[in-house]
Amino acid sequence: MNVDIWVWVATFLILVTVLAVDFIYQVRNPHEPTFRESAIQSAIYIILALLFTFVVGGIWGPQFAQEYFAGYITEKSLSVDNVFVFLVIFTQFAVPRELRSQALLIGVGLALVLRFIFILLGAAFIENFSWAFYVFGAFLLFTALKLLKDTYDGLKEGGHNDYAGGKLISTIQKFIPATDKYHGNKMIIKVSGKRLATPLLMVMIAIGFTDLLFALDSIPAIYGLTDVPYIVFVANVFALLGLRQLYFLLGGLMERLKYLGVGLSAILGWIGLKLVIHALHKNELPFINGGESFTLIPEIGTDLSLFVILITLLITTIWSLAATSKNREKKS
Repeated sequence: MNVDIWVWVATFLILVTVLAVDFIYQVRNPHEPTFRESAIQSAIYIILALLFTFVVGGIWGPQFAQEYFAGYITEKSLSVDNVFVFLVIFTQFAVPRELRSQALLIGVGLALVLRFIFILLGAAFIENFSWAFYVFGAFLLFTALKLLKDTYDGLKEGGHNDYAGGKLISTIQKFIPATDKYHGNKMIIKVSGKRLATPLLMVMIAIGFTDLLFALDSIPAIYGLTDVPYIVFVANVFALLGLRQLYFLLGGLMERLKYLGVGLSAILGWIGLKLVIHALHKNELPFINGGESFTLIPEIGTDLSLFVILITLLITTIWSLAATSKNREKKS
């Protein structure tokens, strides 16, 4: 799949325009989006993401359209777990409700920049080292087990008590003079001639870099479904652009998706296995099968992976909602 430079440029210009318009609107009208507003915006982003499947299919062919769709579904499902972390960040920083939308918008913008860099590094890694698939596959299998354990611990303890990246923010606060009071939507204020960062700026940094830590899982996962950097980036863009609306849309529903982590761990494990098998087919490591490819196990196709991802998410969602409904019935 060849992607001309003008396609990349057009994509970036559209993305920057969307973020800029949204940012200007948030600065001029700081508020907590209503359920209706979040639902409409979320639906628009999802519809655009799905329509883009036909754009990819019409220009580059059905195989790449399938890869994009599978990648988008995977990134979207993995991004849902970010919402749990956003809840923790906002609670720990005591963010006023009317400022949360703006904080999420800037945090997501920062996350997109960092993910783009990460995607390019991942593409270069795969292009130059065929054994990268072993690394990505093993990492995803390890992450799947860790996520399963974290989900079990979260169920046992009753929720998430901390967020990834907390130590990073603590370190940043040691070097950047800051105030512990919010000043509307200002990120930097001037007191007695000295510039101070507000907690809002720290929240944005926390969201951006926390998402980068999540990307350590999601980027290798989508590279297990496609090796086209443009598809990887666009799938991430559509998944993250609707993340702010998803936060306000889901709200209390997040507590009901108690087994989501089980489904996500299964998806990561499946894609990790797919990557390892693909690595065996491309094997050049001399200590594995004498440096020859290992083709006894057939490769897992994108169509089968897409089916597994969708079924896993469906089962996990139904399981979660059914379990929480039973618990509510027992309490009432």
